[in-house]
Amino acid sequence: MEGLFDYSLWGLFLASFLAATVVPFSSEAILTFLIASGTDVYSAVLVATAGNWLGGMSSFAIGYLGKWEWIEKYLRIRRESIEKWHNRLYKKGAVFAFLSWVPAVGDIFAVGLGLLRANIWITAVAMLAGKLLRYIIWAWLSGLVF
Repeated sequence: MEGLFDYSLWGLFLASFLAATVVPFSSEAILTFLIASGTDVYSAVLVATAGNWLGGMSSFAIGYLGKWEWIEKYLRIRRESIEKWHNRLYKKGAVFAFLSWVPAVGDIFAVGLGLLRANIWITAVAMLAGKLLRYIIWAWLSGLVF
C-alpha cells in the first residue's frame, strides 16, 4: 500500500478500485494522505469515487456471471438462507446498492445484486451515489483533522 502514495491520484484510483472488490483494502488512508499533502480535494474525491464505483460494478458483474447453486455448493450456505437474502435483496436492491460502500458487507451486497440480475441502471446510480457520499464525508472529516 505504501507504493500507492507515490502515484498520487492513479494510486488512489487503484486503491479505491481494489477496496470495492473482494480484495480487502482501504483507500481512505491514501485519500487522507493526498488531501493532507495538498491535492485538490474535489479531484481526489472524484477519483476515489470513480475507482470505488468501478470496483463495485465489477463485483456486480462477477455476481451476474455466477449462479445461486454455486453459493450453496461451494460456500455451504443453506438454501433457506439463500432464499431469505434473495428476497431481501430483491425488494430493496437500490438501498443495498447505495450501502455497498459499507466495509465487509458491501462487496457481498454488490455480488448479490449481480446474482439477482438486479436492474443495472438502478444499481449503478444508487451505488455511485452511496460511494460519492462516503468519500465526500471522509474528505470533509479529513479536512477537519488536518
